[in-house]
Amino acid sequence: MDLKKLVTSSFKYPFRNIKRLPIICLLFILIAIIPIGMISDNSYVTAIGVIAFFLFILLVPGYFLSIVKLGSNQSAMLPSFNLVNNIYDSIRVMFLRIVYMIIPAFVFFLALTAFGSTSREMLYNLRIPEFIVTVGLVLVLVLIIYLIFEFLLFFAKARLAYFNSLKEALNIKKVIGDIRSIGIVNIIKWLIIMAVLLNVVTFATSFVISIPYVGFLIYVCVVIPIIESIANYSLGLLYSNIARNYDDAELIESQTNDLLQ
Repeated sequence: MDLKKLVTSSFKYPFRNIKRLPIICLLFILIAIIPIGMISDNSYVTAIGVIAFFLFILLVPGYFLSIVKLGSNQSAMLPSFNLVNNIYDSIRVMFLRIVYMIIPAFVFFLALTAFGSTSREMLYNLRIPEFIVTVGLVLVLVLIIYLIFEFLLFFAKARLAYFNSLKEALNIKKVIGDIRSIGIVNIIKWLIIMAVLLNVVTFATSFVISIPYVGFLIYVCVVIPIIESIANYSLGLLYSNIARNYDDAELIESQTNDLLQ
């Protein structure tokens, strides 16, 4: 699928499934309860909101993984809500993120340990320029490593969705292979175009928040779910360009191995 069609299909996606769109909107109501409770100064509503927030964490990542999967198969349907599957997928997505963030976290704490005492000494001796340069270089290093693994995580998630296998998603070598197959240039172009368009949509719809009483609720429960649906479906469509290279036998084998482990 060429980039133009990919982007166009992504933005049309939520509106092709108007009947199922309320499913996502209802899920996002869960994270709106805490602010409502805080604004109304109602401790009971806030407590319910905390519980709802944890439900949100357990349901929404898995639901969006289903959208990535449908995109990777070039299906235009919104997934139906499935409590057990959504929770299971959310746990896998969270585990995947934890694993991929181990190295960035390790580098951060290593840098903190290595340069912490040196930085304090520079401050104590008023060597401000050296302190700024040192801290700046460390932050840049940590940021670069974080972005690299966030980038890998992006396609590990697509791999998890397509193969329905955590083992496949944790195989960094294959994830890198997928990135090479799609093409770094193609990915960068896709990232730039989607980032620009999604930010334009975000900015254009931000006025909704100014609507008295219901503006925040509309933005959280309608605008954000639509944007997230577009982004996740777009990732799936991008992955679909190489997904066809995997034959059914390999797909079944990876899913079977994941279930047996």
